[in-house]
Order: sequence, then structure tokens, then C-alpha cells
Amino acid sequence: MEIAPVLNFLVFLGSVRDSAPPRPIRLGLRVARQFAARLNASGHSAELIDPLSLDLPVAFKPHFAYAEGAAPAGIARLAEKIAAADGYVMISPEYNHAMSPALAHLLNHFGSSLFSYKPSAIVTYSAGQWGGARAAVGMRTFLSELGCLPVSAMIHIPKAQEVLAESGNFDADADAQAWQTYFDRTMAQLEWWAAAARAQRAAVGLPAAAPAFQRDPSQRNAP
Repeated sequence: MEIAPVLNFLVFLGSVRDSAPPRPIRLGLRVARQFAARLNASGHSAELIDPLSLDLPVAFKPHFAYAEGAAPAGIARLAEKIAAADGYVMISPEYNHAMSPALAHLLNHFGSSLFSYKPSAIVTYSAGQWGGARAAVGMRTFLSELGCLPVSAMIHIPKAQEVLAESGNFDADADAQAWQTYFDRTMAQLEWWAAAARAQRAAVGLPAAAPAFQRDPSQRNAP
């Protein structure tokens, strides 16, 4: 029996709201903790990336726009983690039918060359009835352009405060078995594609015909 590889994932929390309203505050942190815990319990390495813990510069400047070695330490460290990861989980609430501006702002600090040829999973949530599903529509386009194509199975959690406790565990009144099965479908696809992509990168590397677009527009290779 072939042993599944240990994979390295980053779980991005797309929220910086830490005061009411809404209540409970930091609802997305519950979702992020649940997914990170499930990945770790499966034998993988999963790190939760919380924008509130990052010291992002007030003036926006992407990582690749700094001279070599001149990027702020927090951004430089996260760039290294993104490059080393095998896949990503993107967790977002919904704002005006769109993904969280906090998540977009964070991800826009980094070029697609760090994310490319790796999969991502979309997880949305809300305190209301829709579970952030409409935000996921735009997230598919955003993440595809970033290079970490999202797997087909997504997770939407309506009334997340009734599903997950503050610890990230399923609430005692929630149907934990049903939710676990729902999460597992997305996680299985993410694991499969992450393992396949890592094996292919190791075997043949990245395609020479599609070089990374980092600084110079000519790297788009367009006529």
C-alpha cells in the first residue's frame, strides 16, 4: 500500500475584523482553525495565516517590487512560506457579493510565481443564511489568475456561529458527521492535486514555455 506524502499547506484567514458588530467577532477564525486542525490530523503540515498577526506596511507595495533583500521582514517570511507550500486554503466572508477585501489585499502583496502550479481550496462562511457562496464565484477567477487553481469542491458555511465553537471544533448542537463529510470532500481533492502537482514539479520542473511573470511585462510572452 502506497503511503500518502506529507504535504505543506497554508490556511489564509480573510478577515481582520476584531470588534462587534457583527457578533460573534472573528467568526472566520473558527473556520480556519477547523480546516487547519483537519489537515494536521491527516498527517500534513498546516499553518494558519492571520492578517492581524502580520505587520503589513500602510502604503501598499508588493513583495516583488522591493529590491532584493529590502522587503519588510514579515512580507519576506510569508513569501518564503508561500513558495514552500504545496497548496492553500482560502477562507473568506462575503462583502457585497465579493471576497473579503482583507484577503485580496493580503494576497495581492505576492506575485503568481510563488503560488503557481499548486492547488487551492475555497471556503466561505457567513453569520447569515448564504454562507458566503457568492464570494466564492469571484474567488475562483482571482485564484486562477494567481496561479493556484481552486479545486472543484467548495465549502460554504451559513450561520457559522451555530456550526463551529470558538475553538474551531464543531458545536455540540451541529451535525458533526455531516459537516465532517462535507469538509472531507474538499480536503480530499486538495490533497490529491497537491500531491500530484508536487510530484510533477519534482519530476519535470516548471514549463519553460510559461516563465514566471515577476517584474517585466515582457515575461507575459505576448506578441
